[in-house]
Amino acid sequence: MADLVPLAGGTATVQLLRGLGPALSARFSLPDGAFVAVLDKADVLPPTDLPRGVTGCVLDLATGPTESAWRALTVALGRDAPVLAVGDDKRLAELVAELPEELAVRLDVVPRRTITELDGGPYGLLHDPLLGFLGTLRQCGRWHLDWPRVYARETDAGLAVTVLGQRSPCLVDIVAGPATLGRCPRHGTPVVLP
Repeated sequence: MADLVPLAGGTATVQLLRGLGPALSARFSLPDGAFVAVLDKADVLPPTDLPRGVTGCVLDLATGPTESAWRALTVALGRDAPVLAVGDDKRLAELVAELPEELAVRLDVVPRRTITELDGGPYGLLHDPLLGFLGTLRQCGRWHLDWPRVYARETDAGLAVTVLGQRSPCLVDIVAGPATLGRCPRHGTPVVLP
């Protein structure tokens, strides 16, 4: 983070949950009233690009979730709309263990994976700790890049990723890990191959 310099001036603040909404929308149909809980540090800003009518919060299970975030999650689980929890496997398991069983069964857990952790799903979001959400594991079983918002290219050091649509670019050619690019034969869009 300290090495990032916005190329056109301005703030170097990075939205760590950038791309969550588009990544979820590529895999899930989220109706009005759906709720997304992201398991991360308390100082991470809540997601801002969720689909219209979908709300969300950030839960920090390491230090204990805030009362308002916990209340928002439990209220959402009591309604008749989908509730998703996004995070790493350990935190997702902790969340399910903390919830009463009748609420835990209503929760859809969506693991967050880095390029070095790709697996076969059935669900998953491709994430980089600096760049945000880069794509999703779609129904075809391939890890799709959010290609309208993320550009990737292969380099000797690994997959270099650029976040598109930045007002003042600072996330350009960030090496996300060892992987190659391919094309999905079903969707015809770029995929990440471990």
